Amino acid sequence: MDDWVIWLVLAVTLGVAEIFTLTAALGLLGVSALITSLVAALGLPMPVQLLVFTAASAAGLLLIRPIATRHLRQVPMQRFGVQALVGKTAYVVHEVNGREGRVRIGGEEWSARAYDETLVIPEGAAVDVIEIEGATALVYPRE
Repeated sequence: MDDWVIWLVLAVTLGVAEIFTLTAALGLLGVSALITSLVAALGLPMPVQLLVFTAASAAGLLLIRPIATRHLRQVPMQRFGVQALVGKTAYVVHEVNGREGRVRIGGEEWSARAYDETLVIPEGAAVDVIEIEGATALVYPRE
């Protein structure tokens, strides 16, 4: 069997293995084997083929893999909508107790109630939004 066919089989095998592992390392080694297959098809001797495979593998693993790994990492989920309001500071517009009240969160007025139902938070106080329940903000006074 010709050398280039062996390198091509190795390249395909590494490519298929990459599909199952998603590490980016086996895929880069597969690309190196594919490049070496082209070199072998030109008729260059085995020592040159091994040198090409080693150089291509090292370049891929040292230069390309860190970039690919950064892109494979998941971006942290960003909160949006009403969940983005949790943790924000709000200001009491109308007194807040365990049943009712109004707060201003970032320019919007929301119905609110105290997270601790025994609290009464006076108008003008700064509060933290602990949770959003439907259209009501559950708030706690800022320390």
